[in-house]
Amino acid sequence: MLTGFMEGLLCCLTPKSANVVVPAESSETTDGYEFVEVKPGRVLRVRHVVPERLLVEEPTGSGGTVSCKRKITVYRNGQLFIENLGDGASAELKNCQNGEAEPNTPVEDELTDCGKSSVPVSIPDSRSDSGPPGREAPADGQVDLPQPPRKRRRKPKRTVVIDCERKISACKGTHADVALFFIHGVGGSLDIWKSQVDFFSRLGYEVIAPDLAGHGASSAPQIAAAYTFYALAEDMRLIFKRYARKRNILIGHSYGVSICTFLAHEYPDQIHKMVMINGGGPTALEPSLCSIFNLPTCVLHCLSPLLAWSFLKAGFARQGAKEKQLLKDNNAFNVSSFVLRAMMSGQYWPEGDEVYHAELTVPILLVHGMHDKFVPIEEDQRMAEILLMAFLKVLEDGSHMVMMECPEAVNTLLHEFILWEPITPPPQKKESKTRPETAKAQSENSKAASDPSNVRPATARPTSSNNNTEERPNKAKK
Repeated sequence: MLTGFMEGLLCCLTPKSANVVVPAESSETTDGYEFVEVKPGRVLRVRHVVPERLLVEEPTGSGGTVSCKRKITVYRNGQLFIENLGDGASAELKNCQNGEAEPNTPVEDELTDCGKSSVPVSIPDSRSDSGPPGREAPADGQVDLPQPPRKRRRKPKRTVVIDCERKISACKGTHADVALFFIHGVGGSLDIWKSQVDFFSRLGYEVIAPDLAGHGASSAPQIAAAYTFYALAEDMRLIFKRYARKRNILIGHSYGVSICTFLAHEYPDQIHKMVMINGGGPTALEPSLCSIFNLPTCVLHCLSPLLAWSFLKAGFARQGAKEKQLLKDNNAFNVSSFVLRAMMSGQYWPEGDEVYHAELTVPILLVHGMHDKFVPIEEDQRMAEILLMAFLKVLEDGSHMVMMECPEAVNTLLHEFILWEPITPPPQKKESKTRPETAKAQSENSKAASDPSNVRPATARPTSSNNNTEERPNKAKK
């Protein structure tokens, strides 16, 4: 800590910056690392693994088609009303007691903080002008208490209707049209995905894991604007266009989840599935005004040992020698103070609100570490409510860096989700299109059956005289 304090003091006294980070030479001796220049002077390190495999061009399974039908209404007071109308969201229509059709369990919540917002008000029915049903008139001598005034029907500020169908199939490692993208968060690097990259590459999947600007071995421009959300998202968009296949699966962690959501909106037809690991709630990003990261860069550099210790305490469920070695080996939280300050100050993304997340139609797996002190579990639960097709899995032994703490459990969850496909219901049997008998024909048949003289023996053969009255057999199809 004394060394960090002295370096920060020299940074404040001398004009030379002590926070310049340049692309480091990779210590890996194997192939699979590429340096991609997304913009002039902006170079990102990417680990790209294409394993040798027996390729199967087309998926072996037929998969299933999910109908995505939603109506999202935003009112002027910030209230959000979501109606799930499709089978994919398990929102079958049911009949009410009065015979009207209403959506099953719509989501109705406030966009603002619960402490400052009022209770959501339901929209009254315009046909109930005569008062509530079942109310008797007041008897003589009784005073009718005044009823509260009826609230006016609110006009929506914005209405979004989603109606599409998605074909979801299992993505096996032998398929040539499948690619897995791993995107880390603030302070991480592609090395935090080492267990996942090795696991899926051995199964035959093509894996792409980039370093964000200023992280790992990527270049670190000394301009704060280079680390805004839109700048980083544009970098990942160019990386995605370079390596994308027909079916792409995005796996994001923490801040990387927001970048994955941005890509899912930009390329809805190419994103097949998504995985959000400790990503937080579906709220718009904005930098905090009262944060330790607003301090001057030299002060943050002096406090860097303290920040690293705090990250170890909050990011891992246990703080032992194993966890410290994981941080060191995987190059996690090893960024300069300038990059860290610019990343936290550049988290401005007003479009990423609840409506933005509710418009996603891709299947999403939410993975949350129970001991995470950065992201409460309530935020991921809220995310699961807003998303159309979401599955929330909580790991009791993990924290914020759950993919490093519990690699086997995370790999199993990811692999099962990648191989998951919806069950296609069997086709309904077509009813026979036989013509119903008339009442007259039914009465004649009943009379013929009751008269024993009209009953023909089983051995009797039809004669030419009664061919006109008997039913002719059907002709065989050629």
